[in-house]
Amino acid sequence: RTARRAAAQQAAEEAARQAIEEARLRALAAAPPPVSVQAKIPEQTVVMLADDSKVVRVKTSRLLAKHFYRVSLAEDGLDASRQIELDLPDVLITDVEMPGMDGFGLTRHVRADPRSHDLPVVMITSSDDKKELAAAAGVTTLLGKPYDEAALIACIETARLAVQVPA
Repeated sequence: RTARRAAAQQAAEEAARQAIEEARLRALAAAPPPVSVQAKIPEQTVVMLADDSKVVRVKTSRLLAKHFYRVSLAEDGLDASRQIELDLPDVLITDVEMPGMDGFGLTRHVRADPRSHDLPVVMITSSDDKKELAAAAGVTTLLGKPYDEAALIACIETARLAVQVPA
């Protein structure tokens, strides 16, 4: 009897191991193949610029175009929020003071939406006392006016390298 029980238990354990292995193999077969990803190239990177100053929009969009980024322009926070709902950019650059919805309101709006929650937000301000407000709103990077062009491009490059697309 003892030998029969031991043999039955061993057979049951072997059957359980085999069932687990078969389930694992079925799960692997059903899983989608791994996707190869790579960072977006500048030509694939959409940078939205929200600023009520036409001069700033023109100057900054020329700088961004020189670095081969695709540029989307918004005249204020409300315009930017509407555009973001239609087509999510890879990076948002916003001024602080704009009519309607300011840069803080825009950033809070972006952070509240699950689709855009992780969108890198670069805020440009002429005031040094905005750091706490910017951090509370969820701004990724705060740059002072006039901003260093290389610093702005570095912020975009950091964000670009973090965004991945299928290879």
